Amino acid sequence: MARGIVDYEALRSHEIQRLKTQPATQDPPFRVTKIGHVVLKVTDIERSLDFYTRVMGFEVSDVYPDSMMPGRMAFLRFSEDHHGIALVGGAEGESRSRELHHMAFEVATLDEVFTARAHLEEHGVEIAYEGRRRAGVQIAVEFSDPDGHRLEIYWGLDQVARGEAARPPEEWIETFSLEEAVDNPPQGQDTTLQDPGLRRNKL
Repeated sequence: MARGIVDYEALRSHEIQRLKTQPATQDPPFRVTKIGHVVLKVTDIERSLDFYTRVMGFEVSDVYPDSMMPGRMAFLRFSEDHHGIALVGGAEGESRSRELHHMAFEVATLDEVFTARAHLEEHGVEIAYEGRRRAGVQIAVEFSDPDGHRLEIYWGLDQVARGEAARPPEEWIETFSLEEAVDNPPQGQDTTLQDPGLRRNKL
């Protein structure tokens, strides 16, 4: 993903505006309330279970043996839902992020994004990106699991009511560190840390 670029001309192009204004069905016979869970193929289910329980803090709800799912299948939870992620062993190689670009996990406070960064680094997990994204303006850290699936822990994603317009690109403020994200908030985003000591460059 190209970073540090906001191409206003391309964003205003007919093609992009046509895609952006694609109307939603106003009265579907159902209403999706959330993404319920994601199932990932992994090469080594024990290694992946170690990562998702030890590093991410998820709990195992159930595990299928080979007789029920070739490669075995583990169901993990991070809320009261039985599972938010499931792992199926037997992948032939690491993820190339072809179909699934990345998966993101929301936390309740900005402080937790800072503590997540420190926790990941303490466990030897390389941070691929930290800061504020453009569209949605969430503050995040991004990294990969042992199979190369790209993951994100974030806070502060814009909330947009049905039928309302999202924040315009002119209000996006992309940053490349958590500290910069705190120092340069977009309109309406309160980046006050409960614990300012979490910053790496102290004020």
